[in-house]
Amino acid sequence: MNYNILITGGAGFIGSNLSLKLIDKGHCVTVLDNLSIQIHGDDAENTSQLYQNIKNKVKFIKGSITSKEDWVKALKGQDIIVHYAAETGTGQSMYEIKKYVDVNINGTALLLDILSNTTHTVKKVIVASSRSIYGEGKYKSVEKGIVYPKHRISSDMDNGNFEVKYPGCVDALELIATDEESKIHPSSIYGITKQNQEQMIMTICPTLGIAPVAFRYQNVYGPGQSLKNPYTGILSIFSTQIKNGNGINIFEDGKETRDFVFIDDVVDATVLGIEKDEANGEIFNVGTGIPTDVISVANSLIDNYGIKVPVTVTGNYRLGDIRHNYADLSKISNKLGFYPKVSFKQGIKRFVDWVNTQQIENDSYSKSIEELRSRGLYK
Repeated sequence: MNYNILITGGAGFIGSNLSLKLIDKGHCVTVLDNLSIQIHGDDAENTSQLYQNIKNKVKFIKGSITSKEDWVKALKGQDIIVHYAAETGTGQSMYEIKKYVDVNINGTALLLDILSNTTHTVKKVIVASSRSIYGEGKYKSVEKGIVYPKHRISSDMDNGNFEVKYPGCVDALELIATDEESKIHPSSIYGITKQNQEQMIMTICPTLGIAPVAFRYQNVYGPGQSLKNPYTGILSIFSTQIKNGNGINIFEDGKETRDFVFIDDVVDATVLGIEKDEANGEIFNVGTGIPTDVISVANSLIDNYGIKVPVTVTGNYRLGDIRHNYADLSKISNKLGFYPKVSFKQGIKRFVDWVNTQQIENDSYSKSIEELRSRGLYK
């Protein structure tokens, strides 16, 4: 069955890839996107590759999810909404608080207000949630069993103690996969806004006869990822530094881990959520189920580019960053039959091969760090 599908933020990295996949499957796609300069550059309509990839294949509406008029225009005749449009990035969210709340929370509230008070044809809403809503991951303690450590404190990290602690636990905690029933305790404004988005949609949509689905994406990467944005996307940030011949400064001790999931796998998981009724009313992790530390990411990129740059483990840290988190995929595998197909080794090579075809962007990462430092968020 073919659907009319609205993708907010559909000109972005994940949204544009999903748009192309859905079009190939015969669905009709409308995109609502503001073509953010931070992601697409100054002259997005002429120079953004992400936008160029979709502009002649979708019905494109340049607009904002904070505008009721734009929402009303975009919602006409739609069967399914995939809600990606959001301000993203942990660090930036800690000092652009109103902006993140206005877009992520109030923009979603505006959608739900329209759906609650007007006639429409929407039958399903899929929201891009995030692993950031968990905060720190799930751990096992010899003394206390399953525990969820609180945010780390500056006094520990100032002394080089970066691993998480839990009261009453003497032995080191064992990191285990975070499942969907794990404690939600975000450590950043971004995480709080994604939690709020998810909760609003999962709460309101069923009262309207609309099926909600939430995907808690881990760290998504791959060809097409913005190389202009110095605020989010560690692989893009490191790649821009390497291509400019600059050294890489690794936060903390380099042993902090994330679950890096390739864009094609994220798109496949999302399509299952769109097309399968088994997804309705459910929340799913999307990742690989494998933690990879940051120093390994840096070294893998350097090896694949064949460009030797110095790697410095600085001991610096950002307030709001977590130590570890990786996904338990049992639920999405059992209910939707999703299994990631692209290994980190394969994905890195495909990402690097793509970056090598792109213009080298200016390395503006130091500017983003100075913004954090000036606000006391970078130590």
